[in-house]
Amino acid sequence: MAYDVAAVRARFPALDEGAAHFDGPGGSQVPDLVAEAVAGALRAAVSNRGAGTAAERRADGIVTEARRAMADLLGGTPGGIVFGRSMTQLTYDMARALAKEWRPGDEVVVTTLDHDANIRPWVQTAEAHGVTVRRADFDPESGELDVAAIAGLLTGRTRLVAVTAASNLLGTRPDIPAIAERVHEAGALLYVDGVHLTPHSPVDIGRLGADFYACSPYKFLGPHLGVLAADPGLLETVHPDKLLPASDAVPERFELGTLPYELLAGTTAAVDFLAGLVPGEGNRRERLAGSMAALEEHENALLDRLDAGLAETAGVTSYGAASRRRTPTTLFSVDHVRSADAYLFLAERGVNAPAGNFYALECSRRLGLGDTGALRAGIAPYTDESDVDRLLKGIRELIGTPNRQA
Repeated sequence: MAYDVAAVRARFPALDEGAAHFDGPGGSQVPDLVAEAVAGALRAAVSNRGAGTAAERRADGIVTEARRAMADLLGGTPGGIVFGRSMTQLTYDMARALAKEWRPGDEVVVTTLDHDANIRPWVQTAEAHGVTVRRADFDPESGELDVAAIAGLLTGRTRLVAVTAASNLLGTRPDIPAIAERVHEAGALLYVDGVHLTPHSPVDIGRLGADFYACSPYKFLGPHLGVLAADPGLLETVHPDKLLPASDAVPERFELGTLPYELLAGTTAAVDFLAGLVPGEGNRRERLAGSMAALEEHENALLDRLDAGLAETAGVTSYGAASRRRTPTTLFSVDHVRSADAYLFLAERGVNAPAGNFYALECSRRLGLGDTGALRAGIAPYTDESDVDRLLKGIRELIGTPNRQA
């Protein structure tokens, strides 16, 4: 079934403001269905979860449905879905919990390709426990992270490898199944940052081989919170700090305090919206597979259009865009123009393409961009050809505009 981007766009009230949004990697716009679900949960009577009153049952139902929805999206198990304030918070929490079993001389592996949320929690926790940190480097020319870069660092003391499923700065998609095979051969766990992959591609955490998979609903049309998926059996072996009267059941033992029911309702709505991007039959998991495949094809076509336009524009430098296996994300700069100035120039023309390192600090430095970074354009489900053309037009106008040089 063909992807009808006009029909999709009609469901996003924010687009009525007229901007072309390439800021999705930092947080997508929200469809009407999600906003209505959040508002509906706030208007209804809810209480702490339970079975005695209608308000308790409603709260429990919202949580149960959100776990089912995320399990369908990720190919996981509802009992292995953990909710938290953000992916960053969940990763810090899991690092502290796992480190209870680490010993001095043990090792963890991180990569220079990752967002800092999948680097710093492991580095800081390792340092606190006398654990050695090893860094796998990517190729700054291609933007690729080779399996061998990680495999060469694995030893019998490796306890965990943290790697991104897709770079939020470059879009690069490492070969996670191949990495997982090598990590598990070494007897270690694999923690995958799926924040930037989940909005753009069908996900099956079992096929990926991820022991832990973290993502953020606000990157795939939902509200602001984080999700961690893992096998419930694995979670049973992990014992986080918690309040004494709080449940010790999985996954509740990892969720500190009362969950934000309205945001969970919005998360379920976001997954349902993704499942309906194109007409389809079957259960929600099956409809998601069809919708996400159609979305991937749509976004890749727009990425091709953007990449071709940038390549044809003199004075534009793209980074790590040699790989075809990447999410629809492009990092680029304009010669002799500060990226912060370029971002403001485009914003004045209704094109939202922000500049920075986007918390992928080590990646930005490895690319030679320092802490300043560059312009990032991310394509989303609501992006259309006119958006891409507006971005390209704005860049060409910028190049022809005086007094914008560094």
